[in-house]
Amino acid sequence: MNNHYAPRRPRVLIIAGSDSSGGAGLLRDTQVLAELEVDALCAITAVTAQTDTRVDATHSMPREVVRQQLINAFESGGIGAVKIGMLGNRATVEVVADALPSRESSPIVLDPVLVSSSGAPLLSDAGLASLKELLLPLCTLVTPNLHEAAALLGDTVAESETAMVAQAERILRMGAQGVLLKGGHATGDEAVDVLVTTSAPPMRFPAPRVNVQLRGTGCALSSAIAAHLALQASLASACDRGKRYVLSKMHQARATAL
Repeated sequence: MNNHYAPRRPRVLIIAGSDSSGGAGLLRDTQVLAELEVDALCAITAVTAQTDTRVDATHSMPREVVRQQLINAFESGGIGAVKIGMLGNRATVEVVADALPSRESSPIVLDPVLVSSSGAPLLSDAGLASLKELLLPLCTLVTPNLHEAAALLGDTVAESETAMVAQAERILRMGAQGVLLKGGHATGDEAVDVLVTTSAPPMRFPAPRVNVQLRGTGCALSSAIAAHLALQASLASACDRGKRYVLSKMHQARATAL
């Protein structure tokens, strides 16, 4: 009898909403983790009915259901990182913030999902306020795009790398250990993301801009970063590898479209 068992693969807990089109949210997250050979646990925060162009309906899960999912997920053990996506409302933000372990025991990556690609709101104003007050101080990394960063700060959208760094540093002061401000919605030949942390000078992650429409890139990036953190990469390395992963997917999508 063989008593040798294969070691358990790293595990990431995904806290997010579902997307019936499969383009973003929980389904995109789990796809990324599978490709990176990391196992997924999940706590579903909301159910959305949407296509690639519109959101027709959203339903937030009852807070006690979210709470119990989180309790059971953490009881299962072996969680190497946590990725947080759509939360929907203040009650869910509060439940998640209350349930999270310390970021020293499991890195926590927050993708602040505020609006869908088609423009539908995915987090209430009260939820945004609670996210800033309760959740940001618990996170290892926050990954806003330009519009999400502006919303977090109540400011205009950054129009230069210098402004991006300044906004990322302001978000950092809300309590997270790192902020990766994504420049995919900017203009120019390069898409530059900037990483600011409490422990190192700002870093830039440039990449040639790819002319392709692909939903779920924010979900994919934050999930890939969480996967690499669970695989024991440093924060800077995880951000670099995550960006390279998403860039490869964009090139694949462009090649398929040609």
